[in-house]
This record gives sequence, structure tokens and C-alpha cells, in this order.
Amino acid sequence: MDRLRTRPTFILNLTTLYLPALCRGRTDGSMCFSWAPVFPQEVADQLMHTMAAKGLLNDTTVGIFRDGGTLRLRRATVRRCPLSPNAFLLALCPHRLQELDASWASGGLTGAAIVSGLASNPECRSSLQRLSLDGLRLDWESLVEDAGTRVGFSSLRGLRTLKLANTDLSDAALADVCSLPHLESLDISCSGVSNLSPLLDCKNTLRHLIAHRLQRLHMAPSGLTFVLRQLDALRHLDFSEDHVAEDDGSGEDVNEAVRQLLEGGPDLLPSLVSLDISGQKKISEAAVRTFVETRGGLVFLGLLATGTSTCDILSTKKNLKVTGAANEDQVCEALRRYRDRQCFVREALVHLYNLIADTDKPRPDILKLVLAAMQSHRSSLHVHVIATACVFSLTTQDLAEAMPLSLLGAAVAQLLHAMKTFPNHQQVQKNCLLALCSEHILQEVPFDKYSAATLVINWLSSHEDATLQRMAVAVICLLVSKLSAEETAQFSGDVSIMKQLLAIVQQKAMVGALDSSLKFALTALWNLTDEMPSAGRSFIECRGLELYQEVLESYYGEPSIQQKILGLLNNLAEVQELQPDLLDEDLLEHVLSLLQDTQLDMEVRYFAGGILAQLASRPQAWTLSDELLGTILGQLHAAIPTWTPIGREMVSYRSFQPFCPLLQSSQPPGVQLWAVWAIHLVCSHNTSHYCSMLEKEGVAELLKSLSAGPNTHPDPKGLADSILRMLDEHQSRSRTFSRQPEPRNS
Repeated sequence: MDRLRTRPTFILNLTTLYLPALCRGRTDGSMCFSWAPVFPQEVADQLMHTMAAKGLLNDTTVGIFRDGGTLRLRRATVRRCPLSPNAFLLALCPHRLQELDASWASGGLTGAAIVSGLASNPECRSSLQRLSLDGLRLDWESLVEDAGTRVGFSSLRGLRTLKLANTDLSDAALADVCSLPHLESLDISCSGVSNLSPLLDCKNTLRHLIAHRLQRLHMAPSGLTFVLRQLDALRHLDFSEDHVAEDDGSGEDVNEAVRQLLEGGPDLLPSLVSLDISGQKKISEAAVRTFVETRGGLVFLGLLATGTSTCDILSTKKNLKVTGAANEDQVCEALRRYRDRQCFVREALVHLYNLIADTDKPRPDILKLVLAAMQSHRSSLHVHVIATACVFSLTTQDLAEAMPLSLLGAAVAQLLHAMKTFPNHQQVQKNCLLALCSEHILQEVPFDKYSAATLVINWLSSHEDATLQRMAVAVICLLVSKLSAEETAQFSGDVSIMKQLLAIVQQKAMVGALDSSLKFALTALWNLTDEMPSAGRSFIECRGLELYQEVLESYYGEPSIQQKILGLLNNLAEVQELQPDLLDEDLLEHVLSLLQDTQLDMEVRYFAGGILAQLASRPQAWTLSDELLGTILGQLHAAIPTWTPIGREMVSYRSFQPFCPLLQSSQPPGVQLWAVWAIHLVCSHNTSHYCSMLEKEGVAELLKSLSAGPNTHPDPKGLADSILRMLDEHQSRSRTFSRQPEPRNS
């Protein structure tokens, strides 16, 4: 079989996407390739890593790795994957593995099952160099004899790195681990170890010891110091402690041993170049100063939450990296190094927030660190309370505009996750809404705006805090304006959403409020009903028409409110099946008074005219008095010629289709006049976009017919001719541009 010769990325994407189609099932339910080339060994490793990262690796899919001829693994991972011991045994243990990460695996997989399975392969016993079992139940007592020899970690003679953090590691198991002849790096953090004396068995090889938060460690300071004195090869020691954990006195001995280490001089752990004692209590600056002065080769010192990171000598060591709270470098170093330790992440974020509270420079590097912390602790309220506040500080005002859009997209994803995970925590919600309430983020950053709008509106339905409500409605308003037509239809089709927004309008109107919550709610409803007949019907069925009529009358002197209400009523008037609901004499007489009032803003009179023009365009459906219809038509024709051109883009349209019925030659001049005035308005301000729309939607032909019609009134004819001239000029410019030769390559 020929080896596959193509780009690894292509192979990975193709294989993971079409995995079910490429495979057939075995009798035990697992998958195997129907046919496959020989994958390069590195690609086989990458395939497993990709499947694990995407959550695709399980008892069924891991079966593809049983075929060692096609997929030969060296660096394997089943991290956080649901695997049974049998599936692991069949799929991974036959390979000559060099590395395996099985941390936090589920599905019944235990450390004992992994060790015994790997030990069953003679090649693995010598080839495996790195093994990570963090977060697993080791089930040490279940390991059995193998041909008279007890199977254990000591069976894997090639191991150099072993990670057993957050396990039930016992003293007996530690003794077995320390008999490994080549052990260089050992992580026993948060384990059940009570005695470190077994470390003496690997004193000549052990270079890295990570012993964070050993709560069950019971050794006298002298005994612990005695062990440390023997570890002459040790280069990195981590004796850090969770500084927010309850103080039960169990850490006093370690604390005293650490003090003795700091003051013990260079003969104690002579090879040490990295020491982490973050979280240790009762450490003095004097002891830290003594340690740093006597360790010329020191490259790292962890001092977060010790109160000693401001020690003056630290600033004189340019090549020394420090985790602490004295400055930005120390805090950022803590976020990088302690990503998986919630206690330190939260501590670092608190100090970071104080450092960036008044920042005026964009810091994408720091934002990446904050997002990484949120990603690592997705269910931690303590982390998210402060992390979301940091995200807001780092993306506020114009800072976001200097950030890469992809990074802001990742930030939005984390904020939405926080809102979903902690729905009842007011501070988290406030921080998230503050960060999201950014026009740049909501307008420019690519993310799933439909899901975001749905999440925020659902959250709004169960929260009444005025400040949070204002921000939530603002976010919803901006998100709705960015939805596609299909998404808008789906969103507006949820009656509960319509009711929620109308409830806000009613709540504000009852007390005569004129605030941003009212304006944003009105704008959101306006956008939701734009060319959405189903949304218009929901609006009417939710008694929105009665509410809007009351608000229109009570806010007569507020043009910003009137414009939004009339804009929505315009949307309803454009839909023929909804027009009968608008044929209310009191409503139309009020709208007519707005059209006639020359003291009102142009926007108000424009939308009032649009409602009347649409309703008057179908005399066959008119159910009110002919006198009122005649008055409306007369006032339309009288008012519109007095309107002066507006120097700004007052309105935008998705299409000109609602105007088509108004441009027919059979329509009264007042109806035609409003339509051509509206088209002329938008074409004047965005000529290229709307002229293209005129051509594409066939509206240009209607304008030509209107202009050439023998019975067309001069007023609409004049505006139609003006629009057609703009169209001709646009087409001429387009042809000229298209004829220009392309520049040659030099």
C-alpha cells in the first residue's frame, strides 16, 4: 500500500469530516476504515489529537486506531475522552507509544487499567517516555501480578515524565513510581501522598518536582528538609499552595520547610534554577532576598499571593521571571503559568483588573491571556466574575477597534458562555452586557448573532434590574439589525420575544419615560417587522397596535419616539393582509395630523405620509368614509411638494418591492408622489447601492412607464425623471470603469 503523500491539514479535515462514510462497523460496534492508505506517523498522531479536541473520540471511533499498519501512533491522547478500559486496550496498547495523555478521561478508564494495558505490550514498557494521568482514579490496588511480577508504574521502565495530579496517588504507589530508573519529571499535585521519602530512590535522576497543594502531607519540617537536601539533581521545585483554601494547619510543616529552603544557602538543592512557592503563607521578604542573592542561576520564582513579590531585589534581576502582583509582567506571567490552577488564575485576574482599569492602549496580548483563563475554567464563577470585568475594561470605547476581529470574536464567545452558565449572577451578567454593548463589536465582529440575540432576550424575560435591562435591550436592538432575513423571520416568529419587547414599551410608556430602553425596544420592534408579514401579524395579535396608538398620542412632542412608531406602522401598512387592521378612523386622523403639522421633524411627516400612501393605494379595500380617503389623497399631494431635501440618510430599505404597487399608472398622484419622493431620497444619498437595486428589482421600468404615461401628474413625473437621470449617470460611470484596462504586472 502506498504511503499517503499530501498535506496533513487536508487529511485531518477530510478524515474527521467524513469519518462515518470512510468506515465500516465491526461486530463489537467499533469503527474501522473500509480502506485507507498508510498514514505518515505524525499525521496519525495529529488525527487522534484532532478527534480528541473535537470530542469525536470514543469507544466507537477509537476503533480506527486498532489497525497499526495504517495508523501508527507514537504521541497519543485520549484527554477528556469517554473510553472504556477494553476499547483503550484494543486501540492504543498495541502501538509502540512514546507519549500518552489520558488526563481526565472518562468512561470507566482508570490509571490501573492504563498502566496494565500499556505494560502488556513489551515494546511500550521501554518506549513510553511521557504519561499523563491527571484527574483519574488510579485504582492502584487493582493492579495484579503478571507472571510473578507485580504490574505497576515500575513496569514502564522508559518513563521519564509522569503526571499524577488530582489523583488518589498513595504512598505505596509513589514508592513504585520512584523506582523508575529514568524518572526526570514528576507531578503529584493535589494527590493523596502523605510522605515524600520515596523521592530519595530517584534522587539522582529527578529534575522537576511539582507538588502543589499536598493537603495530606504529614512530615516534620526536618524530615522534609532532609529529603530535599538529597535531591541534588532537582532543577525545578513547585511547593505552591492554594492561598484561599481553609487553613487547617496541614500546610505549616511545608511552610516551615520552604522557609528553611529559602534561607538554607546554595548547598540546599544546588541545581535549583526554578522555585514556585506561590500561595505559601508567612514567607518574608528577607527570606526571599536571601534566596535570590545566593542563587545566581535562578530563572523563575513563583511568589503570587505570598505578599513578597514587591521585594526590591527582584527588579534588579533582568533574566528572572516572577509570578506575583507587583507589576503587569508578574501578573501576566502568573496567567501564563497557572492557567490550570483556578486559585491563582483568580488571584492574578484581580490584580490585572486593578492594573488595566484606566488603560487607554489596546492590549490584545493581555486579552488573549484573560480569554485563555476563562476557557480553562468554564464553570468557575470566581474566575468569571473578575474575568468578564477584565474583558470589558480591555474592549471598552475605541480599544476594541484596534483589536483583531478574530480575537474579539473569541471574546464574544466567552462572554455569551458566561451569560449562559451563570444566568442568575448579576455582576457577571452586568459585566457581559457592558462588554457586549459596543457598536463596533456588535456591528463588525463575526459571531452567531441570532443565538446571541436569543440568549439575551431570554435572559431579559427573567430580570428586572433597570440598568441591566437598558443594556440588554440595547444589545438586542443592535443584534436584530444585523440578522439575515431568514434569522429575522425565525426570531420574530417567537411570540414570547414580541411580548417581551412590547412589555418594555408599555412599562416605560405608563410612566412617561423617555429613555434609551424605550427607544431601543421601539427600534428592535421596527427592525423585526421590516418586510416580515408574520412578525407584523404577531405584533397585532399581541395587541401592539392598540399600545402604539396610545404611545403615538402621548408622545406627540417627541419626534424620536414618533419616528420609530410610525416606522413600524409603515411596515404593517406595506402588507396587504395587515392593512385592514390599520383602517381605524381615529388612528388615521391622528397620522394625517402629523403629516400636516409643518412644525414636526421631516422624518415624522415622511413616515406618516408612507402609512397613508400605502393604505390609500387600495381603494377597493378601503372600509372608511370616502371623504376621509379623499382628504388623505389631497393632503398627500399638497404636503409632499413642500418637503425640502434632507442632507442626511434618513431611512434605508432592504428592497423597493413595497413601492411597486404605488408606482402603477392607476394610482392617485399623491400616492405616486410619496413613492418617488422616497426613492429619490435614498438614491440621492447612496446612489450606487440603490440604483443597482432599481435595475435588479425592475423598478426602473416602472419609473420609465410612470414618466412616459400621458396621464401622469407633473409632480411625480418630475421626480421620476430625476431618478432616471441619476440611474443613467450611474450606469455611465459603471461602463467607464469597466472599460479601464487592468494594470500590468511590472
